Amino acid sequence: MPTDEGSLAGPGNGPRKGRAGGVSFDSVSFFVVCLGIPLALFLVFVIWPFIQAVFYALTNWSGFTADFDIIGLSNFTTLVQDPRFVNAVGNSVMFGIFIPLITIAISLAFAILITVGGSGKGQVRGVRGSGFYRVVSLFPYVIPGIAVGIMWRLILDPSNGLVNGVLTGLGLDKFESFAWLGNVGTAMPVTMFVVVWGFVGFYMLLFIAAIKSVPSEIYEAARIDGAGRWRTSWSITVPLIRDNVQTAYIYLGIIALDLFVYVQALNPTGGPDNSTLVMSQQLFRTAFTEGKFGYASAMGVAMAIVTLVFAALVFTVNRLTGGRDEGGRR
Repeated sequence: MPTDEGSLAGPGNGPRKGRAGGVSFDSVSFFVVCLGIPLALFLVFVIWPFIQAVFYALTNWSGFTADFDIIGLSNFTTLVQDPRFVNAVGNSVMFGIFIPLITIAISLAFAILITVGGSGKGQVRGVRGSGFYRVVSLFPYVIPGIAVGIMWRLILDPSNGLVNGVLTGLGLDKFESFAWLGNVGTAMPVTMFVVVWGFVGFYMLLFIAAIKSVPSEIYEAARIDGAGRWRTSWSITVPLIRDNVQTAYIYLGIIALDLFVYVQALNPTGGPDNSTLVMSQQLFRTAFTEGKFGYASAMGVAMAIVTLVFAALVFTVNRLTGGRDEGGRR
């Protein structure tokens, strides 16, 4: 019987060709395609532009000439003392707080109704006609943001808008020619409503997919123990999809901190008394209207810092309130 090492080696233990020091062509090509190319694209289209923005933030570049001077941190000093930008930061923070909260609350409520909010008898299921609601609720999201903003600006038009027409037809004469987007008290809430209207459907589907991954036996056990819909939703559904809620909050917060498309379509001038002016809108105005690209780059750097701080706060709050620990376990 053969006793040499090669003859005793099994199918997975035989000599392998094309290996050098434990590195094969397959592993190298896999890392190049799946890691190297995405990393290169990220460096070229994300990191490098941000580095350029940081550099131009230290200059007085106008954006339309090849000449500029290095002025250090003067743009950032001016930025802190600029009342219009400080107001824009405050508005962006307000949007970043309330839009994610409202959107997630409504989306989560609808998702629970559609998946497990049906009859309390028999199999765990959603309300009747849930498939129809899924399709209809996604319609606002597939419409481009600029189209949503223009559509709602026409609907809220003080003279010929549908909203004022309906309210006036119901006998509420005080809403005749009422400027929803031209009033300081209503401009921001109405803008929030438009953004929430556009995103509720998508995040509802996101939460539906998360709830569908929860084993139905858990809901059946809770039902046997006498838990009602509210108790089941708060004690079972929300904790089990906590990570999905956190991800949704971060994405919505980043969108709300930017929000350029919606506010530019609804109120190109920043609203009455700049009540809906956001950082990105002020950045655009500073760069392309006032010709201060260096100063606008400083605003862009400030926006990036605010966004990173927001994401860090969300992760911190999630950790402190019982999210995943450092080892990735509950």
